[in-house]
Amino acid sequence: MSFSAETKNELARIMPENRNCSLSELSAIIKLSGSIQIVGYKKLNIKVITELNSIARKVFKLLKQNFDINTTISVNKNQMLKRNNSYVLVVKSEMGAEKLLRDLGILPSEDAFYPLNEVPKELLKNDECIRSFLRGAFLGGGSISDPEKNYHMEFVTNNEDFANSLKDLINSLGFNSKIVSRKNNYVVYLKESEQISDLLSIIGAHNALLSLQNTKIVKEMRNNVNRIVNCETANLSKTVNAAVRQVENIRFIQETIGISSLPENLQEIARIREEYEDMTLKELGEMLNPPIGKSGVNHRLRKIEEIANKLRENTYK
Repeated sequence: MSFSAETKNELARIMPENRNCSLSELSAIIKLSGSIQIVGYKKLNIKVITELNSIARKVFKLLKQNFDINTTISVNKNQMLKRNNSYVLVVKSEMGAEKLLRDLGILPSEDAFYPLNEVPKELLKNDECIRSFLRGAFLGGGSISDPEKNYHMEFVTNNEDFANSLKDLINSLGFNSKIVSRKNNYVVYLKESEQISDLLSIIGAHNALLSLQNTKIVKEMRNNVNRIVNCETANLSKTVNAAVRQVENIRFIQETIGISSLPENLQEIARIREEYEDMTLKELGEMLNPPIGKSGVNHRLRKIEEIANKLRENTYK
């Protein structure tokens, strides 16, 4: 099961605290995953389609508890491309579909049969109802990427005005959601892991939040380890290359004027470096008599390099 489906299953188990919050959540679910069908003069049916049985059961309960509407859940088996089955609920006109739509803030009045394309602010009477609406929006048209891959949370709607209204509601809570068009839909999305975590907390997806945060910690530790290893590898590579260059300089001097022609302090470090190619500068310094520090060893090896370069240029005297 995907991370997104697990998150939705968690949210589907949360029942709103009161009727108003129930209406808010149901309104969002129907707005994002439902469709309105004209079946006669001033007669409408509502069809809700979802790929998760847990969401279908929640819609069934909310309709029963708040409107005494007994509908049925039918299953559309999808034999194509091994896709998931879909679960369908239909609220018919004779069940009170028109009144339901008005109570949910989707239809504006008894005489109007065109839906409102904005968040029904009259239902969002307090913070809990706002939480419920956003929870319903995620259940109806939301998804979240597996945090192992990337950080992305989105809400998909086919109406641009409603997308803008939903974006404004989310951003009123301190977020920075944005909208992008995708085919015939409009997608309200968040990309930052911190903002996604905060929104998961607001809508009540605490298990998903913990999973995201744990994954983020592991990824950061993995990145830090890789960064340290890469840094150490780079430093080791620099050290090895420097040692190879130092030995080459010493051997070049030996083949031209001989090591014995160098000052005694340079002769000493040259012979030790040539014999112990793998030693660090600190270890080389400790072998000298008297011992010297890393910077002293580096200074002597630089002097040797200068002499070798002058010999190559025939400018050494």
